[in-house]
Amino acid sequence: MLLCFSHPLLSRRFSKLNLAERRILVVTSFGHFMSHYNMLVFPAIVLPLVGVLKLDMPQVLGLSFWQYLLFGLMALPWGLAGDRFGAKGLTLVMFLGSGLSGLAAAIFMESPRMLSLALAGTGLFSAIYHPIGLGLISKGVRRISVAMGYNAVFGGLGLAVAPLVTGVAVWVSGPKASLFVLAGMNFLGLVLLVLVPLEESPVRQQEASDGDNGMLGAFLILLVAVMLGGIAFTGATLILPTYLELRGHGILEALASLSGKSLSGNLVATSVTTVIYAVGMLGQYVGGHAGDRYECKYSYLVFHAACIPFAFLMVFAQDFFLMVVAGLYFFFLLGMQAIENTLVARLSPKRWHHSAYGLKFVFTFGVGALGVKMIQGIDSLWGIQSIFYAFGTISVLIVISILFLIRWTNRFVCARQ
Repeated sequence: MLLCFSHPLLSRRFSKLNLAERRILVVTSFGHFMSHYNMLVFPAIVLPLVGVLKLDMPQVLGLSFWQYLLFGLMALPWGLAGDRFGAKGLTLVMFLGSGLSGLAAAIFMESPRMLSLALAGTGLFSAIYHPIGLGLISKGVRRISVAMGYNAVFGGLGLAVAPLVTGVAVWVSGPKASLFVLAGMNFLGLVLLVLVPLEESPVRQQEASDGDNGMLGAFLILLVAVMLGGIAFTGATLILPTYLELRGHGILEALASLSGKSLSGNLVATSVTTVIYAVGMLGQYVGGHAGDRYECKYSYLVFHAACIPFAFLMVFAQDFFLMVVAGLYFFFLLGMQAIENTLVARLSPKRWHHSAYGLKFVFTFGVGALGVKMIQGIDSLWGIQSIFYAFGTISVLIVISILFLIRWTNRFVCARQ
């Protein structure tokens, strides 16, 4: 993780942080990486599990419902616990609990019920990260938007690495191996906590006690956009590897002819998914700097508005054109995250940032778990390509809610002048 911060894009500003800020950013960045890695392993093994479990695809997709639901719903209780007891112990619980849940998923993979339960455990403990990690950054790092951008890059890295590592593990040794890898990577987080002890000495502590109650009305409007964005994010990340495998036969054939070898469709699809999420990582870096340089609410509007045409194009795109369109869609869908997290910090009471982020991720991933059910229903009724009509429509609704947010905050500022 420290080596990652040695990259020229990150090292200059990272070196300007004090020791406590560096430790916060290193630990929270690995936590962000693992929270998304944990959630992106299952989508990459959906089609292999169809063969192993002898179930149809909508049934296999449904096994992840409780994982995504708990990942969202438990964010608020974990956030309240963070405000009450502090972040250090909960960070340890996250890595330990997620590792043990991944181990259970590998051991009991052949049982759909037990696999679903183990996946639920992964969602439960991975839910710790967002309220705890983002709360730590908002309280303990001075340049919030830039820090959120760097932190978001590592979340994007988790999204990008998970399909690739999982695809390779499945290709080499089957889907069970990918779940053992998941467990081992979470246990590495325990080692990191020993090597980089977390210090809870926030530089913004005085600000957190200044009586600032945020802007409640604007925060509630933001939660509407967050909820809709969560449905799109959960659904799109869940379906992307499968969608690429079903509609990317031209990519498979082109790569096979270039290599002269027979390639697995799952391996190609998960590798392309990694490339797409890497583009999303660039979007997160750009989004973090956009939120620092420009007014966050307008940057937030631009990023979500840009998702609309690419979501609708995904309905018709195939092969390499699909790869390009998906990359642009995820550039903006993931790129807005640092901006959104900065808005949460600015609009919520500072002394309750862990809880505010917990509430945000209840809406992002808890309500967002409805994306799983939405995908099941749309796929069964109209086919997999119709799912992206729904995502495009959701992006339109998000833009409308952001326009209400801008109007509300502008009126609030005028009223105070």
